[in-house]
Amino acid sequence: MPERLSPLEPVYHPGSHGNFEHGVDVILSETRPGSILQLAAWPGEEKRLIDAIRKVTGLALPDGAGGGISNGGRAAFGFAPGKFTVVDEAEGLAAAFAGVVTPAIGTLTDLSHGRTAIRIAGPKAEWVLAKFFAIDFALPAFPLGAGRSTNHHDVFAQIQRSGADQFDIYVFRSFARSFWKALCHASEEVGYEVH
Repeated sequence: MPERLSPLEPVYHPGSHGNFEHGVDVILSETRPGSILQLAAWPGEEKRLIDAIRKVTGLALPDGAGGGISNGGRAAFGFAPGKFTVVDEAEGLAAAFAGVVTPAIGTLTDLSHGRTAIRIAGPKAEWVLAKFFAIDFALPAFPLGAGRSTNHHDVFAQIQRSGADQFDIYVFRSFARSFWKALCHASEEVGYEVH
């Protein structure tokens, strides 16, 4: 299997950057999951699709747009009525869904080749993200595991809270470098580290 190249390679600079004299408040990284899938249920088939996600991944996904779950290696969240993003560290998750998500239930699209996964973590992660998106990132409004679908200028982004002060952002691969540079610039004020 050929090594997957990152679109961030030319602008991915590990180390501390920005105003970090008093510490680093944000950690940025590319997570590189093996599988990023979008599943969509036909009207009335949402519960069957949620059950199919549970059978294949073991993730008990709550019903409803925005609800989600993350267990470290796998994650899933609803981003619109009947539409879900499912992520796995391992490759080949689409094949595992092949016999489970039938044409009667809905559709499956493998986006692994077309998305880049960026993680932002740290005590100022919510603050930095609020510079980009008109979303309430506070825990009560954006609980652990929950996901949102939004955009910054013309960059479509799906965001999932994967930890108390950690978010995973999925952007189109073709916009990844531009978004990464903007995210780094927005993090300079609080000091950031690239892992």
